[in-house]
Amino acid sequence: MKLIYIVEDHDVIRNGVVQYLAISGYEAVGQRNIEEVRTAFENRVPDLLIQDVMLPDGDGFSFVKEVKQRYPKLPVIFLTARTEESDRILGFELGADDYISKPFSPKELVLRIQALFRRIDELDSNMGDNVYKYHDGDNTMVIDDNEHVLSINGSPIALTAAEWRIVFYLASNSPNLITRAQILEECFDYSFESYERVVDTHIKNIRAKLKPGSWIDTVRGYGYRFSGKKA
Repeated sequence: MKLIYIVEDHDVIRNGVVQYLAISGYEAVGQRNIEEVRTAFENRVPDLLIQDVMLPDGDGFSFVKEVKQRYPKLPVIFLTARTEESDRILGFELGADDYISKPFSPKELVLRIQALFRRIDELDSNMGDNVYKYHDGDNTMVIDDNEHVLSINGSPIALTAAEWRIVFYLASNSPNLITRAQILEECFDYSFESYERVVDTHIKNIRAKLKPGSWIDTVRGYGYRFSGKKA
């Protein structure tokens, strides 16, 4: 049973989400603030963190940044009343897998969670038998589909689950041009136009990590293309 932490200071919302997730087959535990969830992490790391932003004892964005430094592959969903696009982009820049604005539908929340776990489980269970190598000038990238590990010049790169899906999808379809809509549909199960900026945010984060080398080209007005040459 997947363990989910729900950090929310509003008692009605927190208890409602906990109950709805429990009915849906998850082990759900609610925390009212950052102090409580930090203590919970010391006892047990969850399979998913659902995080509010505006909390009485701190900022949810800052806490997720802290968590991602220790557990870079931990899935995170922001559930917040902060609806500005800049807030949503910030959430994804911090490594969130999803960003849901209040008011929200509990049914939609569960569907998003199920889709997220399904993608993660597919990565774990459908491990391939291949190790792929790509070159960009004097730099070599190795993508190990058995262990879901990526390295450049022998140095492992810490990617989130979402970032791994994007890089592997782009590399697997190289040298084809890939639209933002294709990335949303294939890597996130989203097809909403308003989420296309999310793709740009993930690409920005990925490029910052994939150094040295310039592995992903931007095709203006279209999308992206993996520029590494297969060895």
